[in-house]
Amino acid sequence: MSAIAADRKQASDRKPARDRKLTRAVVSSDRRFAALSHGLLILWSVIVIVPMLWVLVSSFKSTSEILSSPFTLPGHWRIENYVNAWTDANIGKFFLNSVIVVVCALFLVMLLGAMCAYILARFEFPGRRVIYYVMLAGLTFPVFLAIVPLFFQLQNFGLLNTRPGLILTYVAFALPFTMFFLYAFFRSLPHDVYEAAQIDGAGEWRAFFQVMLPMASPGMAAVAIFNFLGLWNQFLLPVALNTDQDKWVLTQGMAAYASSQVYDIDYGALFAAIVITVVPVLIVYVIFQRRIAGSVSQGTFR
Repeated sequence: MSAIAADRKQASDRKPARDRKLTRAVVSSDRRFAALSHGLLILWSVIVIVPMLWVLVSSFKSTSEILSSPFTLPGHWRIENYVNAWTDANIGKFFLNSVIVVVCALFLVMLLGAMCAYILARFEFPGRRVIYYVMLAGLTFPVFLAIVPLFFQLQNFGLLNTRPGLILTYVAFALPFTMFFLYAFFRSLPHDVYEAAQIDGAGEWRAFFQVMLPMASPGMAAVAIFNFLGLWNQFLLPVALNTDQDKWVLTQGMAAYASSQVYDIDYGALFAAIVITVVPVLIVYVIFQRRIAGSVSQGTFR
């Protein structure tokens, strides 16, 4: 009996030792993973932030300073580079065109995308799955394959080289992604709230706009930001479908300004134009970054 008791005592003594060893191994593994992930994040941050800071600092320098000492601070902070970019390169006009086209397209694509996603997610009717998959197929269709058909379609409708034509093209371009993103949000909304609205006398339109749509606001905000970023940086579609210089958007104006400089390049004004182009995107992202991260996390868990 005494031998059995001694064995049990030794086993009980070894068990906490094994637990402590296992705990130390897990903690050590977590620390190595955290160090590796933080190292990669720091490297990625440096790769992204350093070029942006270099462009920002260079936008206040003269061309000679940029060429002779590209990595030093400017001797004189040249605000006139921004004035030259805004006036000489007509960045102001192109900026206004971009705002008009992107805001109108964003409003239409959010309205139509939300209505389409709501119908497909909440109602059962023949062909619902077919429509959903056809919309998803739009995500896989390369944009450059649609350029020629779009060109002739817009020409036949008299919308080529017009802002409405470009707005409609942007809407068609962003609608599949919007519907796909919002489909999961509307599908996860509780039926009880919809039924309570119906009992209170709300019709289908009122239930959608005043009950269901506000409940999907996190997803709406996230997809609106993604669409804004994509449409603001769009280059291929306006180059092919909007050749009227008075209606150029910002990306077209930037490309034309860079190519017009030839050998006498004003690098300071060119970098200032780049900063003007990027700043609205950064402002939108900084303001709504928490909502983007939260919405993506919700969509991942659904």
